[in-house]
Amino acid sequence: MLFINFLQDAAPAAGGGGMQLIIMLVLMFAIMYFFMIRPQKKRQKEIQEFRNKLDIGSKIVTSGGIYGSVKELNVGEPYLTIEVSKGVSIKVDRNSVFADPNQAALSQER
Repeated sequence: MLFINFLQDAAPAAGGGGMQLIIMLVLMFAIMYFFMIRPQKKRQKEIQEFRNKLDIGSKIVTSGGIYGSVKELNVGEPYLTIEVSKGVSIKVDRNSVFADPNQAALSQER
């Protein structure tokens, strides 16, 4: 609602101000791209690189908050096996692997 009011106030009453409106919309999109879309894509790329570099024994955190270490990579399968405690292993979806526990702690502090 506030956005619509802002755009209505930006448009001149006499008409002919369509160019100003277009410039304003382009500027708003550019701001959204640089502050929201671009950082999110960068973060997703970092997570995918981390998943590709996983090796047996790597410490991980799942998106559900489970900490563990990789026990089996199960190449070609959509899951991997992690050990959450001595003698306790679970299968988790590869896409749920979030990060290294050290990186997860750093991202929470920001």
